Amino acid sequence: MDLTPLYISLRASAYATVFAFILGTLAAWGVVHLQGKMRAAADGVFTLPLVLPPTVLGFFLLCIFGTKGFLGQVLLKTGIRIVFDWKGTVAAATVVAFPLVYRTVRASFEQIDKSILDAARTLGISEWKTFVCIMIPLARPGIAAGTILAFTRALGEFGATLMLAGDIPGKTETIPIAIWSAAYGGNMERALLWVVIIVAISFITITAMNILGQGTKRK
Repeated sequence: MDLTPLYISLRASAYATVFAFILGTLAAWGVVHLQGKMRAAADGVFTLPLVLPPTVLGFFLLCIFGTKGFLGQVLLKTGIRIVFDWKGTVAAATVVAFPLVYRTVRASFEQIDKSILDAARTLGISEWKTFVCIMIPLARPGIAAGTILAFTRALGEFGATLMLAGDIPGKTETIPIAIWSAAYGGNMERALLWVVIIVAISFITITAMNILGQGTKRK
């Protein structure tokens, strides 16, 4: 059995998780400093990928990274291709995984005692050092949970990936796409095998998150 879809999925999900972790944490930090309508609007934009159909996300990504899109044209001039390329699987997975990191980390930041942050500012600590040295350590359980959830979500991404990266065996064919291709072609045994593999990986990941959460509570 060709295990290339497994390698592609794990690699793309790992990259997407890193990007979602960085972008989601920074976005959560920025939103907690906003107030009123600005905060509501920013939260709506960052949460939107969580509720939109994957095909809609894929369409937006095509408009952005396609040959006619502004960002796509800029990247092509530098020799970077996103559409129908492995990088497209990373981009699609990052977009769908980002909201999970953002919402989980934002909730953790909001639970931090504001008096601690005010004391840090009173002592002259910059906002960036407060963020790195105080907020992130205190929100570590939420950050870890959001990152793990982001990985599992990136691993299971299908619709946006299919539209942006396509179904190219050995290049952009992830496990969900391999399941779809096998089932569509009538090879139900192969599809079932990939289903078992992705369910096992997701189960192990979620179990690890639960164990991590229990260990944190005991501390």
